[in-house]
Amino acid sequence: MADEVRFILERDSRLLVPVGTCEQHGPHLPLGCDTIIVERLADDLSASFDILRAPTIEYGVNTATQRPYAGNATVRRKTLHRWMNDLLGSWEQTGVDAFIILTAHGHDPHQEALSTLRTRRARVFTVDVFALDFGGHLADPDGPMHGSELDTSLLLYLAPQLVRMERAQDFVHRGAMRSLPERSPGSLGRPTLATREKGERLYKMIYERIATRVLGAPVPPAP
Repeated sequence: MADEVRFILERDSRLLVPVGTCEQHGPHLPLGCDTIIVERLADDLSASFDILRAPTIEYGVNTATQRPYAGNATVRRKTLHRWMNDLLGSWEQTGVDAFIILTAHGHDPHQEALSTLRTRRARVFTVDVFALDFGGHLADPDGPMHGSELDTSLLLYLAPQLVRMERAQDFVHRGAMRSLPERSPGSLGRPTLATREKGERLYKMIYERIATRVLGAPVPPAP
């Protein structure tokens, strides 16, 4: 209710805003892979620190592909930028003075749309959870990441019922690439290296980094 939201914002005027995508991540992962990750982060951070979280933005700027994939839905960079600017402006008028935007999608146009938002006075922090250093946690930390060991491990932990590991296909492409190759299964990397245990460690690391470095909290207990 509006009165309850106002009361919470008077105590803590920050707002968590999860921004997902609706795009393929290989034949083994759901279209909303990125969305599931940031929704869970927003839920856990909101519950642990009594910070409001906004409804999830389900669509973003998808990675370019050389062939269409059924179910994919994307918006243009300027569409996401304008949409988010409008939303942040509305929330700012109601008392929000800091936005923590959570996304798990490193595509440059998507990141540009979120990192160039403007408000009147409120601060905006855009957090790409995949921009962290996962070197000590992955068997192939230098490989490409899209429906890969990283994404797949996280989903095995967060939503194992949505993962079809028997369909996972490794596809490694080194060097520059403007779009996902047509011969790709819709993913890049080595998802066959993924495990639930690895996903649990990765999630807890991401959660703790955001809590301490973005929210300014002491090292929290595991969610």
